Amino acid sequence: MTQTVVDVRNIVPRERHPLIFRTFGALAPGEGFELVNDHDPKPLYYQFQAEVGPQLEWEYLEQGPETWRVRIGRRTV
Repeated sequence: MTQTVVDVRNIVPRERHPLIFRTFGALAPGEGFELVNDHDPKPLYYQFQAEVGPQLEWEYLEQGPETWRVRIGRRTV
């Protein structure tokens, strides 16, 4: 299975969250993607919790200091 990678390091900050939410919205249950960022996306995690709650899967793959990678998925529940 090929995993989609969304690297937002070179994207204008105001466009990052809309892109990430569009990518999440296109996921079927059980699917996910890898987010690559230049800082801890913890505020994004809280935004996801508020908007999609228990549908969210969030797993840090790399935690800085220069590169942060997170697997974001849609639960099958």
